[in-house]
Amino acid sequence: MALLSGKTGLIVGIANDRSYAWHIAKSMIEHGASCAFTHLPGEKNERRTRRAVEALGISDPWLVPLDASSDADLDKAFAAYTEKFDAMHFLVHSIAYAEREWLAVGRFTETPRAAFAQALDISAYTLVAMANRAKDLMARSGGGSIMGMSYYGGEKVVPGYNVMGVAKAALECTARYLASELGQHGIRVNIISGGYLRTLASSAVGGTDTMEEAVAQRAPLRRATLGSDVGDTGVYLASHLSAGVTGETIYVDSGVNILGA
Repeated sequence: MALLSGKTGLIVGIANDRSYAWHIAKSMIEHGASCAFTHLPGEKNERRTRRAVEALGISDPWLVPLDASSDADLDKAFAAYTEKFDAMHFLVHSIAYAEREWLAVGRFTETPRAAFAQALDISAYTLVAMANRAKDLMARSGGGSIMGMSYYGGEKVVPGYNVMGVAKAALECTARYLASELGQHGIRVNIISGGYLRTLASSAVGGTDTMEEAVAQRAPLRRATLGSDVGDTGVYLASHLSAGVTGETIYVDSGVNILGA
């Protein structure tokens, strides 16, 4: 069953074919969605994202450069999307950033003001900025679904996650406030808190092999999180099946979040 047939939307944050955003795009396309994509500015970044998107079976993908820390870039990207497409039924926010130097055990107390502000800006505020630019087109499209990506380190302490954990907590709270304000327009806002996956983001924190092994041993499902787990949850959130769901953080982590120490 094609749950997203006739649906069109924007996916922000595909870096390669291991990104959560890539897995969401894969599942959405399999369910009939039409997807547009952003890439970081620069030819190298454009080529990298294009390769990842073409691996989804899209021969001529629509890509637009976006530095999400720039209001001017955000304006241009969303204006370009609106000019190309007449509807936005979903928006996937899958970007985050913190300086690698401060993602290390024992360094959180030393986090500089600028690094802290930058992490919150790119990882959390950009959800507000994108929702603001998407809301009118989504409302004209009959409503829509905005989803962001988080991790358990935003709720509990994960060694080395540091300022990124604070940023993810802010992202989850941001989604609730957006959900409250945008619901009257038929726009739902939710967060997927995915389990540990081998991505560029997780490599910055380190310990991927150890974390994956620990998850597989301790998780109620006795396995690590799969990219398809997160991808299929993205389909659910973009489809009519989640029509009554907004302001939620949905854990897709093989059950790890329910465990105690």
